[in-house]
Amino acid sequence: MKTPGRRLSALTAALALTVAGGAVAGPAVADPRETEKTPTATGYGGAVSTVDPEASAAAIEVLRKGGNAADAAVAAAATLGVTEPYSAGVGGGGYFVYYDAKSKSVGTIDGRETAPAGITPDAFIDKSTGKPYRFTPELVTSGVAVGVPGTPATWQRALERWGSLGLGEALKPAIKVADRGFVVDPTFRQQTLDNKARFAAFPATSELFLPGGDAPAVGSIFQNHDLAATYRLLAKQGTEGFYTGPLAADIAATVQNPAKAPGTTLPVPAGSMTTADLAGYRAADQDPTRVGYRGLDVFGMAPSSSGGTTVGEALNILAPTNLSGLSTAGALHHYLEASALAFADRGKYVGDPAKVKVPTAALTDPLFGKERACLIDPLHAATKPVAPGDVANYDGVCPASTAPAASDKDTENISTTNLTVADKWGNVAEYTLTIEQTGGSGMVVPGRGFLLNNELTDFSTVYDAQDPNRIEPGKRPRSSMSPTIILKDGAPFVALGSPGGSTIITTVLQTILNRVDLGMTISEAIAAPRASQRNTAKVTAEPAFIAAYGDQLTPFGHQFTPSGDAFTSAAEIGAATAIEFGPGGRLTAAAEPVRRGGGSAMVLSAGR
Repeated sequence: MKTPGRRLSALTAALALTVAGGAVAGPAVADPRETEKTPTATGYGGAVSTVDPEASAAAIEVLRKGGNAADAAVAAAATLGVTEPYSAGVGGGGYFVYYDAKSKSVGTIDGRETAPAGITPDAFIDKSTGKPYRFTPELVTSGVAVGVPGTPATWQRALERWGSLGLGEALKPAIKVADRGFVVDPTFRQQTLDNKARFAAFPATSELFLPGGDAPAVGSIFQNHDLAATYRLLAKQGTEGFYTGPLAADIAATVQNPAKAPGTTLPVPAGSMTTADLAGYRAADQDPTRVGYRGLDVFGMAPSSSGGTTVGEALNILAPTNLSGLSTAGALHHYLEASALAFADRGKYVGDPAKVKVPTAALTDPLFGKERACLIDPLHAATKPVAPGDVANYDGVCPASTAPAASDKDTENISTTNLTVADKWGNVAEYTLTIEQTGGSGMVVPGRGFLLNNELTDFSTVYDAQDPNRIEPGKRPRSSMSPTIILKDGAPFVALGSPGGSTIITTVLQTILNRVDLGMTISEAIAAPRASQRNTAKVTAEPAFIAAYGDQLTPFGHQFTPSGDAFTSAAEIGAATAIEFGPGGRLTAAAEPVRRGGGSAMVLSAGR
């Protein structure tokens, strides 16, 4: 885990002459700035919250020089591609939600990865055995799991729609960090060790992340000159330099013919992505989801993400009940039950709307939520899994009608990152981006300095023609990313989001419950222990949640299982970031105080 508080200065570490990632020994490459990790910052003129102080500092630098929230969000995201390369980067995708103060409207960009045109329904079947590849480590460490990346296109589109800078200017802070390096902390080293067998399977990956055969030492300087060169290519050529030309050819070659190290036992199934798939990729503009809750307008990400519909539906289910008038246990009981109901509908109905019919309007209809709320017994938890609702037959009146259940299995992984930015003009960016699991596919594009995603594992792993999340060419796998912007009286009130796979939805939902219904401050709402009910027999919960509320919720019939990442020993759910907007332009940026070692909240000015 990262240690909350002050990070070692890059200068101090460089003076120790400890080198990682191909760095040149000596202090000349270092930056003497000491980056502080502060989970809450209050002030004016602009604010940012991320998991990493380098990324937060990059956003603040852009804001200080006159850039807006879109510019700063791209700068922070690109920097996270350097310092958090196992969670995000140009080899992945994500969703960008933006409040434009001038038009007083919320817009979104779907930058989700897509399946290549050549993918087949049996892509996840081992041809030699006729059986599905084992999910981990075989399927997640493969070319067949790699989707066409959407992150560079998302950055370009966000700057075109809302930014004031070109891509080259927005990338400057990240290029600086990639070249001079950043200080390796315990989280970076541990995540590398967690992936050591996978990374060692690929010469390009082991050369970058396992110098000398070991993970970079804590306190050493990690530089990524190849990534800096990739960013310079994007700065010069724009996204054309990524989606066409030599870089696109390198990406396609890595997917189709993964270069394996001698002696690796991993099969590394090859994928079918071509340069034509890359050249044809487009980030999609789309309308946000919108629901009302306690007098607030909650805007989220529409499908292909299930975040906006599932958070929105759950809020609609909770809306008829005065949760603030209940005990904390009673409110949490309703939260868990509403989440299970919404997840049942997520599995039944949500996929890529370009390929399947998604009833977004019905799922976010207050009448549908009110009818689903009929199934909540205020004293007893329902037997899970619960059945989905009938989106073709509802009227908001009890009893609620149901539909046959979907054959849905959640395979979405937890390693993602989120950032929140606000500027002095009132613009707000909420951006969640990912390469799927920690370390993505494990494959670094040789000479380019970034990992490719394994996002296609978010498709249902067994093909079912009735499943809205089935594999199809050109399709975007369903996501749970839930970047959310909440307005009050038409102006920003809170912006928030989180990583965490399908627990993203419950993290965002529980944070809203904590802030709006339970009266917590935004910092308290983020810090509070979490539980995630995703329509399963047992509720996944952080040990601290079980300790605090388990005895109070057990009489309702809830059963708990401690949270834990299938790939590491982490027991955390999510790593949220948020900004709350107060009177007189006062901004409160909030990040995690403990999870992932604590996040980094910064403001442009502590005073007026």
